Amino acid sequence: MKILPDDNDGSRHQRFIVRLTSGQTILIAHNIDLAPRVSSLNEGDVISFSGEYEWNPKGGVVHWTHRDLDGQHPAGWIRHDGQAFQ
Repeated sequence: MKILPDDNDGSRHQRFIVRLTSGQTILIAHNIDLAPRVSSLNEGDVISFSGEYEWNPKGGVVHWTHRDLDGQHPAGWIRHDGQAFQ
């Protein structure tokens, strides 16, 4: 896993790359304008997550890891160190 700088263009997103048990890597883009930042996240930590996956040539991105205030998307989440962030 690799922690990347926040994306501050438009809605702010905490970004990090996770490696699945399959070996595939995925970018997680967690909207920190709508949900709390995943605090104390370090490279090598284990997380679980639910969100909307979108394929791209680099492996894909998971976003909507939070509640959707408009009800258009299922509520996503990230779990880290016994806490849920959504």
